[in-house]
Amino acid sequence: MRTRITPRIDLIGLVVADMAASLAFYRLLGLGLPPEADGEPHVEVTLPGGLRLAWDTVATVRSFDPDWTPATGSRISPAFDCGSPAGVDAVYAELTEAGHHGHLKPWDAFWGQRYAVVLDPDGNAVDLFAAS
Repeated sequence: MRTRITPRIDLIGLVVADMAASLAFYRLLGLGLPPEADGEPHVEVTLPGGLRLAWDTVATVRSFDPDWTPATGSRISPAFDCGSPAGVDAVYAELTEAGHHGHLKPWDAFWGQRYAVVLDPDGNAVDLFAAS
């Protein structure tokens, strides 16, 4: 009889075209990423609770998967709790004023949250939310 192994989520990875631009975006969302990471081919940060978020350049991914190509559309979306409905509006405004594409302006979602979606520099949807 085999012992059942239960995997534990440990890391969410993003493939990025421009490491510095991507890290600058996520710094605006409060992630402590050192400036010297901008030129690295792989960067990761441990989030509160222990989950890690990582960025790899296209060149890094193609070094072990030469046929890699980006998928159409966003298939993963990190979600950031902005603390309050006003916080969602403020973070959305800060990101879009910094030149990032606002995909869905803040709205009061039917599931009881203030919600918005901004695209990071690689087109990944990043959700902003707070309980209403």
